[in-house]
Amino acid sequence: MACSRTCSRILGLSLGTTALFAAGANMALLFPNWDVTYLLRGLVGTHAMLGSGLWGGGLMMLTSLLSSGLALLGALICFITSGVALKDGPFCMFDVSSFNQTQAWKYGYPFKDLHNRNYLHDRSLWNSVCLEPSKAVVWHVSFFSVLLCISLLQILLVVIHFINSFLGLFCSLCEE
Repeated sequence: MACSRTCSRILGLSLGTTALFAAGANMALLFPNWDVTYLLRGLVGTHAMLGSGLWGGGLMMLTSLLSSGLALLGALICFITSGVALKDGPFCMFDVSSFNQTQAWKYGYPFKDLHNRNYLHDRSLWNSVCLEPSKAVVWHVSFFSVLLCISLLQILLVVIHFINSFLGLFCSLCEE
């Protein structure tokens, strides 16, 4: 039973720490290049605005003391959202004038419909496609990768917590 309690303490501290890091990473995604004007002008991507790192990987993890199922759900949502965000690419201003001679820029997801090339593997696209904010791809890939890894760690910790709780329940029944 002592082993189960020690494991629970370590898991609790680990889940709390990863929750704070997930919330911090999602907060950073709301302020590209630490500039608040993008958020104020509504020029932050949908994936970052969903705040899955704040409420999924952060708040739900902190409330995991109440329910491990809620913690697992939050970690899964954060993991899925981060994966989709990495697949779709960053929300940025890009040039849409590839079919005509006039220059036209718009905000959107320029890599979302890029079927023949993968922006994650082709680093030459990182500075040539997104015009604003500067280094949007690096920012996006860095923080959503952090969220993806943190949420995967949280899923693993919650599963270990489930197993530990299950074993603690049955082992305590066997003790005299």
